[in-house]
Amino acid sequence: MSSHLTILGIETSCDETAAAVVVRDPAGHGQILGDVVLSQLDEHSAYGGVVPEIAARAHVEALDALIGQALARAGKTLDEVDAIAATSGPGLIGGLIVGLMTGKAIARAKGKPLYAVNHLEGHALTARLTDGLSFPYLMLLVSGGHTQLVLVRGVGDYERWGTTIDDALGEAFDKTAKLLGLAYPGGPAVEKAAETGNPDRFVFPRPLVGEKRLDLSFSGLKTAVRQAAQSIEPVTDQDIADICASFQKAVARTLKDRIGRGLARFRQEFPSVAFPALVVAGGVAANKVLRATLKDLCDRNHFRFVAPPLALCTDNAAMIAWAALERMAAGLAPDDLSVAPRSRWPLDAAAAAMLGSGKRGAKA
Repeated sequence: MSSHLTILGIETSCDETAAAVVVRDPAGHGQILGDVVLSQLDEHSAYGGVVPEIAARAHVEALDALIGQALARAGKTLDEVDAIAATSGPGLIGGLIVGLMTGKAIARAKGKPLYAVNHLEGHALTARLTDGLSFPYLMLLVSGGHTQLVLVRGVGDYERWGTTIDDALGEAFDKTAKLLGLAYPGGPAVEKAAETGNPDRFVFPRPLVGEKRLDLSFSGLKTAVRQAAQSIEPVTDQDIADICASFQKAVARTLKDRIGRGLARFRQEFPSVAFPALVVAGGVAANKVLRATLKDLCDRNHFRFVAPPLALCTDNAAMIAWAALERMAAGLAPDDLSVAPRSRWPLDAAAAAMLGSGKRGAKA
């Protein structure tokens, strides 16, 4: 690119409505000029999870105002942005329709190119915005909907090395919290309860530990938590704290084995990369115990541990705008206005489906 490029990004894939304005200079450095995220936590907390219809309606009510706020914070108008980027998948189809249709409308009205962005690609490339990473590197995506270990070779070039064969890690945290009567979202609630718990009281399974393949599994761990709670009913606050601490320890030990094997594979396949990086993204990356475990693992294996700021680990529009800027810099063409949202959209299209497939495509 020979000049600065500015993109308006829109993110509505789940339960955050977000808009951001991001600029990239000719040297490849990015800057977030305006970033607004509106959480729908209050709307969904009573149900213990995200209700798709409520989420879509909330996006409709809030998105226009958030776009205006992002532009105002950036000191830009729609005429001054070079392109529009909107999350096109994967995610809840109702929310995706809201964001993508809004992006299409703006692109058509203002004569701007449109980039329909894969939400997972936004996570995969954020570390290049925040830390200036060079390709290749590994990304561990741990969220409510995805748990994947992905080789990031370049823009649009991804290879999935491992994925969950059942529950995503964030989902396991949420279900564990719900089982124990803790608040939603479950990740922060379980982590807080674990602070006063005994992590050695319960010995929970560590699924797939020791196996050569890099996939993960959390369904059995979740079942073991339920059985432990049922065996000591009625549970006290201390029982809950101990279960949470033991659950968290089992997760940490599982990740240490699974990701440790991934780091070793990276070393074998890319011996010329002197100081490779592991990028951790997604809401579960905020967990202090898991972060400390992964950082220690990286230190021991001489990997750089990279975790973007929490606001950019969870769903946000800055990563969507940045992914589009990266695609522009790589010479990839914008999308036609006929592009459709995709509730399922694997980052690595060549990887075998692990969580089922159908007319809408593979889940992961």
